[in-house]
Amino acid sequence: MDKEKLSDQGYKKLKIYKSSHQLAIDIHKMTLSLPKFEMFEEGSQIRRSSKSVPANIVEGYCLRKYKAEYIHYLFRAYASSLETVEHLELLYRAGSLKDETAFNSFVSHYSELNSMIYKFIEAVTKNHRTEIFI
Repeated sequence: MDKEKLSDQGYKKLKIYKSSHQLAIDIHKMTLSLPKFEMFEEGSQIRRSSKSVPANIVEGYCLRKYKAEYIHYLFRAYASSLETVEHLELLYRAGSLKDETAFNSFVSHYSELNSMIYKFIEAVTKNHRTEIFI
């Protein structure tokens, strides 16, 4: 199987995964330009919370046979996404993230992602069928 086919299988086909994965990469890159004292403080926190979003989507997807577990991990992804926005706001308001355009772009993308994750949780809650996995 070639790389393109592998990337469209399983959780990698989910829009919430693709978006959260790219945002985590973008956040990681952004933190590399933070002041040195922030690299190990707020920079470390925002890297962890942003990377937690796609990680929880993956873990939930792997447990999707169990509705409660799947929803649990999706809510963890949602919470980590909101936590990332809080870290962005702290960095921006404290003056460590000086690029207003980047800040606004991140907040906008995370707002869109949060909405997608929440709608996905609602869909799983309403439409989950265990028998499709048995």
